[in-house]
Amino acid sequence: MTSPQSDPAPQPPHGHTHSHGPAAPVSRHLRKVIAAVLIPFATAVVVGLIAFWPGGAPDHERTGVGFDRQTQAGKVVQIVKVDCADVNAAQVPPTGDTSTPSGREAVNEQEGECAKATIEVTSGDDKGRKFVEVVQPDAPRQLKEGQGVVVAYAPDAPRDLQYSVTDVNRKVPMALLAAIFALAVVAVGRLRGVMALVALTVSFAVLTLFILPAILQGSNPLVVAVIGASAIMLAALYLCHGVTARTSVAVVGTLISLLLIGLLGSLFIGWASLSGNTDDNTGLIHGLYPDIDMSGLLLAGVIIGSLGVLDDVTVTQTSAVWELHQADPQMGWKGLYRAGIRIGRDHIASVVNTLVLAYAGAALPLLLLFSIAQSSVGTVANSELVAEEIVRTLVGSIGLVASVPVTTALAALVVSADRPGHGGAQAATAAPARSGRGRRRRKG
Repeated sequence: MTSPQSDPAPQPPHGHTHSHGPAAPVSRHLRKVIAAVLIPFATAVVVGLIAFWPGGAPDHERTGVGFDRQTQAGKVVQIVKVDCADVNAAQVPPTGDTSTPSGREAVNEQEGECAKATIEVTSGDDKGRKFVEVVQPDAPRQLKEGQGVVVAYAPDAPRDLQYSVTDVNRKVPMALLAAIFALAVVAVGRLRGVMALVALTVSFAVLTLFILPAILQGSNPLVVAVIGASAIMLAALYLCHGVTARTSVAVVGTLISLLLIGLLGSLFIGWASLSGNTDDNTGLIHGLYPDIDMSGLLLAGVIIGSLGVLDDVTVTQTSAVWELHQADPQMGWKGLYRAGIRIGRDHIASVVNTLVLAYAGAALPLLLLFSIAQSSVGTVANSELVAEEIVRTLVGSIGLVASVPVTTALAALVVSADRPGHGGAQAATAAPARSGRGRRRRKG
């Protein structure tokens, strides 16, 4: 049985620990230093949000091309099988040549059985109106009776051709999957999971209400992306991990890495002459809003795309250094840095591989086309479509790699500078802690 005077001995390492497990708070002096850095930064982000707030996307006259079409909901009410030749589903080339893919496809469609679908419009001014859609046997999207669909409306077309099916309605399975995801996050993460979902909602709100409309309004995409990404970073990190010095160090490390990604991205996107206008979607955007800087839009995408992985790396490294310090409070900043960087090397290997595979997976159909064409690796890498992904991947990966030593060094400096004796309460509890260690040595 220990004496009353010896009870406080084990308290200093754990007395200030929060219920969800963060390290003890740092001294008042360090809190002031961190606040002196972050408060102006957060203020600048708020001012930027106000100054560049778009107030909604600008109106434009619809072109009827791609996503820029008027759409309504529809439903397949009837499917009738018919001979493709009877509905002129395809025309065989006049020469009868079936050596080309298009010729062979036309012959197959003439000889096959088509689906004649009756579609009912279920929303908009023409609700209840019906039209017929012919689905060819080799079409990638086959319709089923009772299926929900998305229909495009072309007001300038002849009445019988004003509506056409453009896609199927996936709202129910998508909503169910989102609900399963939310339940899994909350079930495993509990309060942290709830806050993560709140942060995710804030991220989407900033993206859809600020970043995208501001770019469409003609604001500089890079400036808008930096402001928006900073707002997302502040909200996500502080909501998920609390307003602590440890989180603040992760914020500073993320900010430095984002700046590096922005500088490298700007340099190499310009040097490689990447226009950012490489497919039908970007071409449509440029056609509708010719004043948008497409290369700047590409750089904005690099910054925003790197942010999510950066958060993970910086928080992990900061937490690792904090835990190392709690395990051995006498370890100096060099020792903390060396131990933290060993953890970071494993993290670097896995994260960089993840990022590269994520981009490769997204570009897999494109890479498959190059493989079919039997193009050399140099030819593939030199094409703008692939070069964009290479620059995006490598710039983001450099930022991720740099975030590990930067964040580890910041965390080690902050936590090692927080010595007992800077504050009255800490000084008061330091002596019993040492006497406790002395008692343990005497017992040994």
